[in-house]
Amino acid sequence: MNTFKLLCLVGLLAVTATANQNYQHQSQKLKPSQWFSARKLTECPSVDDLSVESLENMSLEEGAEALRTIYHVSHINYDMKPSYTPNPSSIQVTLFKSNGEQETTTLDKMASTAKKWSHFGKQEITIYITGIPAQTETVHKANKELVEAYVERYRHRASKTEEQNPNTGNLVIIDLGDQLSNSKRFAMLDVEETGEKIAECIADLIEKCQVPSNVVHIVAHSVAAHVAGAAGEAFERNTGEQFSRITALDPSKIYAEDSQCLTGLARGDAEFVDAIHTSAWSMGTTRRVGDVDFFPNGPCRGVPGTTNVIEATMRAVHLYAESVRPGHEHNFPAVEDRSVESYKNYGCGKRVHMGLAVDKKAKGDFILQVNEQRPFGQRAPAKHNKECHSTHRHSSNWSSNKN
Repeated sequence: MNTFKLLCLVGLLAVTATANQNYQHQSQKLKPSQWFSARKLTECPSVDDLSVESLENMSLEEGAEALRTIYHVSHINYDMKPSYTPNPSSIQVTLFKSNGEQETTTLDKMASTAKKWSHFGKQEITIYITGIPAQTETVHKANKELVEAYVERYRHRASKTEEQNPNTGNLVIIDLGDQLSNSKRFAMLDVEETGEKIAECIADLIEKCQVPSNVVHIVAHSVAAHVAGAAGEAFERNTGEQFSRITALDPSKIYAEDSQCLTGLARGDAEFVDAIHTSAWSMGTTRRVGDVDFFPNGPCRGVPGTTNVIEATMRAVHLYAESVRPGHEHNFPAVEDRSVESYKNYGCGKRVHMGLAVDKKAKGDFILQVNEQRPFGQRAPAKHNKECHSTHRHSSNWSSNKN
Protein backbone atom coordinates (compact mmCIF):
# COMPACT_ATOMS: atom_id res chain seq x y z
CA MET A 1 0.00 0.00 0.00
CA ASN A 2 1.50 3.39 -1.02
CA THR A 3 1.86 6.28 1.40
CA PHE A 4 -1.09 8.26 0.01
CA LYS A 5 -3.51 5.32 0.38
CA LEU A 6 -2.23 4.63 3.89
CA LEU A 7 -2.87 8.24 4.92
CA CYS A 8 -6.37 8.10 3.44
CA LEU A 9 -7.14 4.92 5.37
CA VAL A 10 -5.89 6.41 8.64
CA GLY A 11 -7.96 9.53 8.01
CA LEU A 12 -11.08 7.49 7.30
CA LEU A 13 -10.65 5.49 10.50
CA ALA A 14 -10.17 8.69 12.49
CA VAL A 15 -13.34 10.25 11.07
CA THR A 16 -15.30 7.05 11.75
CA ALA A 17 -14.07 6.89 15.34
CA THR A 18 -14.93 10.55 15.93
CA ALA A 19 -18.39 10.10 14.47
CA ASN A 20 -18.97 7.03 16.62
CA GLN A 21 -17.90 8.91 19.76
CA ASN A 22 -20.23 11.79 18.87
CA TYR A 23 -23.08 9.34 18.32
CA GLN A 24 -22.45 7.63 21.65
CA HIS A 25 -22.19 11.01 23.36
CA GLN A 26 -25.52 12.13 21.91
CA SER A 27 -27.23 8.79 22.57
CA GLN A 28 -26.25 8.97 26.23
CA LYS A 29 -27.96 12.35 26.55
CA LEU A 30 -31.37 11.35 25.30
CA LYS A 31 -34.14 13.27 27.01
CA PRO A 32 -36.97 11.39 28.71
CA SER A 33 -39.33 12.88 26.11
CA GLN A 34 -37.45 10.91 23.47
CA TRP A 35 -38.13 7.65 25.34
CA PHE A 36 -41.71 8.23 26.45
CA SER A 37 -44.63 10.36 25.31
CA ALA A 38 -45.24 13.68 27.05
CA ARG A 39 -48.51 12.32 28.40
CA LYS A 40 -46.85 9.26 29.94
CA LEU A 41 -44.13 11.37 31.57
CA THR A 42 -46.74 13.77 32.94
CA GLU A 43 -48.82 10.95 34.37
CA CYS A 44 -45.84 9.07 35.83
CA PRO A 45 -45.57 9.55 39.61
CA SER A 46 -42.23 10.58 41.04
CA VAL A 47 -40.28 8.36 43.41
CA ASP A 48 -41.28 10.71 46.24
CA ASP A 49 -44.97 10.13 45.51
CA LEU A 50 -44.88 6.34 45.75
CA SER A 51 -45.29 4.36 48.96
CA VAL A 52 -46.27 0.84 49.88
CA GLU A 53 -49.77 2.11 50.62
CA SER A 54 -50.13 3.98 47.32
CA LEU A 55 -48.91 0.97 45.35
CA GLU A 56 -51.42 -1.23 47.15
CA ASN A 57 -54.18 1.18 46.12
CA MET A 58 -53.26 0.87 42.44
CA SER A 59 -54.32 -2.00 40.25
CA LEU A 60 -51.66 -4.54 39.34
CA GLU A 61 -51.43 -3.06 35.83
CA GLU A 62 -51.23 0.57 37.04
CA GLY A 63 -48.56 -0.18 39.61
CA ALA A 64 -46.49 -2.19 37.16
CA GLU A 65 -46.64 0.56 34.54
CA ALA A 66 -45.66 3.27 37.05
CA LEU A 67 -42.67 1.27 38.27
CA ARG A 68 -41.59 0.40 34.73
CA THR A 69 -41.62 4.06 33.67
CA ILE A 70 -39.71 5.22 36.75
CA TYR A 71 -37.14 2.46 36.22
CA HIS A 72 -36.43 3.40 32.61
CA VAL A 73 -36.36 7.15 33.34
CA SER A 74 -33.89 6.50 36.18
CA HIS A 75 -31.53 4.82 33.72
CA ILE A 76 -31.40 7.69 31.24
CA ASN A 77 -27.80 8.88 31.69
CA TYR A 78 -27.87 6.99 35.05
CA ASP A 79 -28.87 10.25 36.73
CA MET A 80 -30.18 8.45 39.83
CA LYS A 81 -27.19 7.64 42.01
CA PRO A 82 -27.09 5.33 45.05
CA SER A 83 -26.87 7.66 48.02
CA TYR A 84 -28.59 6.04 51.01
CA THR A 85 -26.86 3.62 53.38
CA PRO A 86 -28.53 2.88 56.74
CA ASN A 87 -26.33 2.76 59.81
CA PRO A 88 -25.99 -0.74 61.35
CA SER A 89 -26.92 0.75 64.73
CA SER A 90 -30.34 1.70 63.33
CA ILE A 91 -31.17 -1.65 61.68
CA GLN A 92 -33.25 -3.87 63.97
CA VAL A 93 -32.28 -7.53 64.27
CA THR A 94 -34.31 -10.29 65.91
CA LEU A 95 -32.72 -13.62 66.81
CA PHE A 96 -34.82 -16.75 67.27
CA LYS A 97 -33.96 -19.95 69.08
CA SER A 98 -35.26 -23.24 67.73
CA ASN A 99 -37.91 -23.27 70.47
CA GLY A 100 -39.29 -19.91 69.35
CA GLU A 101 -37.68 -17.75 72.02
CA GLN A 102 -36.47 -14.46 70.60
CA GLU A 103 -34.37 -11.43 71.41
CA THR A 104 -34.24 -8.11 69.61
CA THR A 105 -31.12 -6.01 69.15
CA THR A 106 -29.45 -3.98 66.39
CA LEU A 107 -27.20 -5.11 63.56
CA ASP A 108 -24.04 -3.73 65.16
CA LYS A 109 -24.76 -5.76 68.32
CA MET A 110 -25.95 -8.93 66.60
CA ALA A 111 -22.75 -10.90 67.22
CA SER A 112 -22.40 -9.97 70.90
CA THR A 113 -26.07 -10.82 71.51
CA ALA A 114 -25.83 -14.20 69.80
CA LYS A 115 -22.64 -15.06 71.68
CA LYS A 116 -24.61 -15.10 74.94
CA TRP A 117 -26.74 -17.96 73.63
CA SER A 118 -25.43 -21.47 74.18
CA HIS A 119 -25.06 -23.60 71.05
CA PHE A 120 -25.93 -20.71 68.72
CA GLY A 121 -25.44 -21.77 65.12
CA LYS A 122 -24.28 -25.29 65.87
CA GLN A 123 -26.76 -26.72 63.37
CA GLU A 124 -27.68 -24.03 60.84
CA ILE A 125 -28.31 -20.32 60.66
CA THR A 126 -30.92 -18.80 58.38
CA ILE A 127 -30.66 -15.04 57.99
CA TYR A 128 -33.72 -13.35 56.50
CA ILE A 129 -33.19 -9.80 55.22
CA THR A 130 -36.43 -7.90 54.65
CA GLY A 131 -36.66 -5.57 51.66
CA ILE A 132 -39.93 -3.68 52.10
CA PRO A 133 -41.20 -1.87 55.23
CA ALA A 134 -44.04 -3.66 57.01
CA GLN A 135 -46.30 -0.62 56.71
CA THR A 136 -49.27 -2.68 55.59
CA GLU A 137 -50.83 -5.95 56.66
CA THR A 138 -49.81 -7.55 53.35
CA VAL A 139 -46.10 -7.18 54.11
CA HIS A 140 -46.43 -7.92 57.82
CA LYS A 141 -48.37 -11.16 57.27
CA ALA A 142 -45.90 -12.52 54.72
CA ASN A 143 -42.86 -11.90 56.91
CA LYS A 144 -44.66 -13.31 59.95
CA GLU A 145 -45.55 -16.46 58.02
CA LEU A 146 -41.90 -17.04 57.10
CA VAL A 147 -40.80 -16.69 60.72
CA GLU A 148 -43.51 -19.09 61.90
CA ALA A 149 -42.58 -21.61 59.21
CA TYR A 150 -38.95 -21.74 60.35
CA VAL A 151 -39.89 -21.97 64.04
CA GLU A 152 -42.25 -24.84 63.20
CA ARG A 153 -39.50 -26.56 61.23
CA TYR A 154 -36.93 -26.25 64.00
CA ARG A 155 -39.40 -27.47 66.64
CA HIS A 156 -40.36 -30.44 64.47
CA ARG A 157 -36.71 -31.32 64.06
CA ALA A 158 -36.13 -30.99 67.82
CA SER A 159 -39.00 -33.38 68.55
CA LYS A 160 -37.16 -36.10 66.66
CA THR A 161 -33.94 -35.90 68.65
CA GLU A 162 -33.20 -37.48 72.00
CA GLU A 163 -31.08 -34.56 73.19
CA GLN A 164 -32.37 -32.33 75.96
CA ASN A 165 -33.02 -28.72 74.83
CA PRO A 166 -31.44 -29.30 71.42
CA ASN A 167 -30.62 -26.35 69.18
CA THR A 168 -31.77 -27.49 65.76
CA GLY A 169 -31.33 -24.15 64.05
CA ASN A 170 -31.38 -20.40 64.51
CA LEU A 171 -33.29 -17.78 62.56
CA VAL A 172 -32.02 -14.21 62.36
CA ILE A 173 -34.17 -11.40 60.96
CA ILE A 174 -32.31 -8.34 59.67
CA ASP A 175 -35.08 -5.79 59.17
CA LEU A 176 -33.50 -3.71 56.42
CA GLY A 177 -36.96 -3.07 54.97
CA ASP A 178 -37.91 -1.00 58.01
CA GLN A 179 -35.18 1.49 57.05
CA LEU A 180 -36.62 1.87 53.55
CA SER A 181 -39.56 3.83 54.92
CA ASN A 182 -40.25 5.65 51.66
CA SER A 183 -39.80 4.88 47.98
CA LYS A 184 -36.93 7.33 47.63
CA ARG A 185 -34.84 5.41 50.15
CA PHE A 186 -35.78 2.16 48.43
CA ALA A 187 -34.72 3.51 45.03
CA MET A 188 -31.59 5.31 46.23
CA LEU A 189 -30.28 2.50 48.43
CA ASP A 190 -26.55 1.95 48.02
CA VAL A 191 -26.69 -1.80 47.52
CA GLU A 192 -22.93 -2.32 47.52
CA GLU A 193 -22.11 -0.30 50.63
CA THR A 194 -25.07 -1.68 52.58
CA GLY A 195 -24.05 -5.20 51.60
CA GLU A 196 -20.50 -4.60 52.79
CA LYS A 197 -21.72 -3.41 56.19
CA ILE A 198 -23.97 -6.45 56.59
CA ALA A 199 -21.10 -8.72 55.53
CA GLU A 200 -18.91 -7.24 58.26
CA CYS A 201 -21.57 -7.90 60.89
CA ILE A 202 -22.13 -11.47 59.72
CA ALA A 203 -18.37 -12.10 59.69
CA ASP A 204 -18.25 -10.81 63.27
CA LEU A 205 -21.11 -13.18 64.17
CA ILE A 206 -19.33 -16.14 62.60
CA GLU A 207 -16.07 -15.36 64.39
CA LYS A 208 -17.49 -14.69 67.86
CA CYS A 209 -19.89 -17.64 67.82
CA GLN A 210 -17.43 -19.94 66.03
CA VAL A 211 -19.94 -20.71 63.30
CA PRO A 212 -18.74 -22.34 60.07
CA SER A 213 -19.69 -20.22 57.07
CA ASN A 214 -21.11 -23.25 55.25
CA VAL A 215 -24.11 -23.39 57.62
CA VAL A 216 -25.19 -19.82 56.82
CA HIS A 217 -28.17 -19.52 54.47
CA ILE A 218 -29.29 -16.00 53.57
CA VAL A 219 -32.86 -15.47 52.42
CA ALA A 220 -33.58 -11.96 51.15
CA HIS A 221 -36.58 -10.21 49.64
CA SER A 222 -36.82 -7.59 46.90
CA VAL A 223 -33.92 -5.09 46.88
CA ALA A 224 -32.45 -6.88 49.91
CA ALA A 225 -31.68 -9.80 47.58
CA HIS A 226 -29.13 -7.61 45.82
CA VAL A 227 -27.80 -6.44 49.19
CA ALA A 228 -27.34 -10.12 50.09
CA GLY A 229 -25.40 -10.60 46.87
CA ALA A 230 -23.12 -7.68 47.70
CA ALA A 231 -22.70 -9.09 51.21
CA GLY A 232 -21.77 -12.49 49.82
CA GLU A 233 -19.21 -10.98 47.48
CA ALA A 234 -17.70 -8.80 50.23
CA PHE A 235 -17.64 -11.73 52.68
CA GLU A 236 -15.70 -13.89 50.23
CA ARG A 237 -13.33 -11.05 49.39
CA ASN A 238 -12.56 -10.43 53.07
CA THR A 239 -12.49 -14.02 54.38
CA GLY A 240 -11.84 -16.26 51.40
CA GLU A 241 -14.99 -18.24 52.29
CA GLN A 242 -18.54 -18.27 50.96
CA PHE A 243 -22.00 -18.43 52.45
CA SER A 244 -23.69 -21.76 51.83
CA ARG A 245 -26.68 -20.33 50.00
CA ILE A 246 -28.49 -17.14 49.05
CA THR A 247 -32.20 -17.39 48.24
CA ALA A 248 -33.70 -14.35 46.53
CA LEU A 249 -37.43 -13.83 46.99
CA ASP A 250 -38.68 -11.76 44.06
CA PRO A 251 -35.45 -9.77 43.57
CA SER A 252 -36.23 -6.22 42.53
CA LYS A 253 -34.99 -3.98 39.79
CA ILE A 254 -32.11 -1.73 40.81
CA TYR A 255 -33.09 1.89 40.27
CA ALA A 256 -29.92 3.68 41.36
CA GLU A 257 -26.65 2.19 40.19
CA ASP A 258 -23.26 3.23 38.92
CA SER A 259 -23.09 2.72 35.15
CA GLN A 260 -19.42 1.74 35.54
CA CYS A 261 -20.07 -1.06 38.04
CA LEU A 262 -21.86 -4.40 37.95
CA THR A 263 -24.38 -4.24 40.77
CA GLY A 264 -26.82 -6.86 41.97
CA LEU A 265 -27.12 -10.48 42.98
CA ALA A 266 -25.48 -13.02 40.69
CA ARG A 267 -24.53 -16.67 40.77
CA GLY A 268 -21.19 -17.03 42.53
CA ASP A 269 -22.17 -14.70 45.39
CA ALA A 270 -22.65 -17.87 47.48
CA GLU A 271 -21.96 -21.56 46.97
CA PHE A 272 -25.51 -21.77 45.60
CA VAL A 273 -27.91 -19.01 44.57
CA ASP A 274 -31.60 -19.55 43.81
CA ALA A 275 -34.39 -17.09 43.09
CA ILE A 276 -38.19 -17.06 43.01
CA HIS A 277 -39.67 -14.42 40.67
CA THR A 278 -43.36 -13.65 41.34
CA SER A 279 -43.60 -10.11 39.89
CA ALA A 280 -40.94 -10.05 37.19
CA TRP A 281 -42.74 -7.36 35.19
CA SER A 282 -43.64 -5.09 38.11
CA MET A 283 -41.81 -4.93 41.46
CA GLY A 284 -39.36 -7.63 40.39
CA THR A 285 -37.02 -8.24 37.50
CA THR A 286 -36.78 -10.68 34.61
CA ARG A 287 -33.02 -10.71 35.01
CA ARG A 288 -31.47 -14.06 35.90
CA VAL A 289 -29.71 -13.71 39.23
CA GLY A 290 -28.95 -17.26 40.37
CA ASP A 291 -27.80 -20.72 39.53
CA VAL A 292 -31.51 -21.49 39.41
CA ASP A 293 -34.30 -18.99 38.70
CA PHE A 294 -37.91 -20.04 39.24
CA PHE A 295 -40.78 -18.27 37.47
CA PRO A 296 -44.15 -19.36 38.92
CA ASN A 297 -46.65 -19.08 36.05
CA GLY A 298 -43.83 -17.68 33.93
CA PRO A 299 -42.53 -14.10 33.96
CA CYS A 300 -45.54 -11.93 34.83
CA ARG A 301 -46.73 -8.81 36.63
CA GLY A 302 -48.09 -10.98 39.41
CA VAL A 303 -48.98 -14.61 39.99
CA PRO A 304 -52.67 -15.64 40.14
CA GLY A 305 -54.50 -14.36 43.20
CA THR A 306 -52.57 -11.09 43.51
CA THR A 307 -54.30 -7.77 42.79
CA ASN A 308 -51.48 -5.24 43.20
CA VAL A 309 -47.69 -5.13 42.97
CA ILE A 310 -47.17 -5.39 46.74
CA GLU A 311 -49.22 -8.58 46.95
CA ALA A 312 -47.37 -9.85 43.88
CA THR A 313 -43.90 -9.37 45.32
CA MET A 314 -44.83 -10.65 48.80
CA ARG A 315 -46.27 -13.81 47.26
CA ALA A 316 -42.68 -15.04 46.81
CA VAL A 317 -42.30 -14.94 50.60
CA HIS A 318 -45.52 -16.94 51.05
CA LEU A 319 -44.45 -19.56 48.50
CA TYR A 320 -41.05 -20.03 50.08
CA ALA A 321 -42.55 -20.14 53.59
CA GLU A 322 -44.88 -22.94 52.48
CA SER A 323 -41.87 -24.97 51.33
CA VAL A 324 -40.20 -24.52 54.72
CA ARG A 325 -43.02 -26.11 56.71
CA PRO A 326 -42.41 -29.80 57.53
CA GLY A 327 -44.03 -32.08 54.97
CA HIS A 328 -44.41 -29.34 52.36
CA GLU A 329 -40.86 -29.28 51.03
CA HIS A 330 -41.90 -30.78 47.69
CA ASN A 331 -45.05 -28.73 47.09
CA PHE A 332 -43.55 -26.88 44.13
CA PRO A 333 -42.21 -29.18 41.40
CA ALA A 334 -40.90 -27.08 38.51
CA VAL A 335 -39.76 -27.94 35.00
CA GLU A 336 -36.85 -26.47 33.07
CA ASP A 337 -38.60 -24.85 30.14
CA ARG A 338 -38.72 -21.73 27.99
CA SER A 339 -42.28 -20.47 28.51
CA VAL A 340 -45.58 -21.20 30.22
CA GLU A 341 -47.06 -22.38 26.94
CA SER A 342 -44.23 -24.83 26.37
CA TYR A 343 -44.49 -25.98 29.99
CA LYS A 344 -48.21 -26.72 29.60
CA ASN A 345 -47.87 -28.43 26.24
CA TYR A 346 -44.72 -30.44 26.87
CA GLY A 347 -43.44 -30.11 30.44
CA CYS A 348 -40.61 -32.50 29.72
CA GLY A 349 -37.54 -30.68 30.94
CA LYS A 350 -35.54 -31.43 34.04
CA ARG A 351 -37.67 -31.33 37.19
CA VAL A 352 -36.58 -29.53 40.34
CA HIS A 353 -38.47 -28.53 43.48
CA MET A 354 -38.69 -24.81 44.13
CA GLY A 355 -38.10 -23.64 47.69
CA LEU A 356 -36.15 -24.97 50.64
CA ALA A 357 -35.58 -28.44 49.17
CA VAL A 358 -34.17 -27.27 45.83
CA ASP A 359 -31.52 -29.49 44.26
CA LYS A 360 -28.29 -27.52 44.63
CA LYS A 361 -26.85 -29.17 41.55
CA ALA A 362 -29.59 -27.68 39.36
CA LYS A 363 -28.89 -24.94 36.83
CA GLY A 364 -31.15 -22.87 34.60
CA ASP A 365 -34.62 -21.35 34.43
CA PHE A 366 -37.64 -23.27 35.66
CA ILE A 367 -41.39 -22.85 35.17
CA LEU A 368 -44.21 -24.06 37.41
CA GLN A 369 -47.84 -23.28 38.12
CA VAL A 370 -49.11 -22.27 41.54
CA ASN A 371 -52.56 -21.98 43.07
CA GLU A 372 -54.33 -18.68 43.75
CA GLN A 373 -54.90 -19.63 47.40
CA ARG A 374 -53.25 -21.81 50.04
CA PRO A 375 -51.92 -24.35 49.59
CA PHE A 376 -50.11 -22.56 46.78
CA GLY A 377 -48.17 -25.62 45.70
CA GLN A 378 -49.72 -28.00 43.19
CA ARG A 379 -47.29 -30.85 43.94
CA ALA A 380 -47.85 -32.47 40.52
CA PRO A 381 -45.64 -31.04 37.75
CA ALA A 382 -46.64 -30.61 34.14
CA LYS A 383 -47.32 -33.82 32.23
CA HIS A 384 -44.47 -35.65 30.61
CA ASN A 385 -44.80 -35.73 26.84
CA LYS A 386 -42.57 -38.18 24.99
CA GLU A 387 -42.90 -36.20 21.78
CA CYS A 388 -41.38 -33.02 23.17
CA HIS A 389 -38.46 -31.71 21.20
CA SER A 390 -35.09 -31.19 22.81
CA THR A 391 -35.31 -27.45 22.24
CA HIS A 392 -37.94 -27.28 24.92
CA ARG A 393 -35.33 -28.26 27.43
CA HIS A 394 -33.36 -25.09 26.96
CA SER A 395 -34.04 -21.72 28.53
CA SER A 396 -34.43 -18.61 26.45
CA ASN A 397 -33.76 -14.99 27.31
CA TRP A 398 -36.72 -13.20 28.80
CA SER A 399 -37.34 -10.01 26.87
CA SER A 400 -35.00 -7.39 28.27
CA ASN A 401 -37.39 -4.54 27.49
CA LYS A 402 -39.82 -5.99 30.02
CA ASN A 403 -37.28 -5.47 32.80
